[in-house]
Amino acid sequence: MPKKSDPAKHVTLTRMDNVLIVVDDLEATKHFFLNLGLELEGETTVEGPSVDRLIGLQNIRATLVFLRTPDGHGRIELDKYHSPAAIRSEPAVPPVNALGIRRIMFAVDDIDDVVARLLAHGAELVGEVVQYGDTYKLAYIRGPEGLIVALSEQLG
Repeated sequence: MPKKSDPAKHVTLTRMDNVLIVVDDLEATKHFFLNLGLELEGETTVEGPSVDRLIGLQNIRATLVFLRTPDGHGRIELDKYHSPAAIRSEPAVPPVNALGIRRIMFAVDDIDDVVARLLAHGAELVGEVVQYGDTYKLAYIRGPEGLIVALSEQLG
């Protein structure tokens, strides 16, 4: 019978670096996250044999946008594939209960302000802003590309 290893003794993970989101409308998605409060870290275009070998596709050419949370700990990478073109593997606007990664959650200091700001820029509220006792207010917002962002405001 194989021995169970002690995870505390074999730690190789140091942090989560970023979450990749492949998008078709790079500008709209970038502006959605900037309006949310993320900061632009950089933009670049990648292509060539090393990129092809890394991701296992041929003739890659993609534009990448890097965004970070104001505290510098959370990062999102947005990729727009020019070649080969990105493919859609699910409905354009999947429901919240579809299998896979469905949302990213951000802590905010004023959920009502953030929701109003995002709605003014074309985002949609998925359900309602809900308050759980005196502890949290939560909301799900749908942005470009059908992306769902959850917002959490700690109360008190």
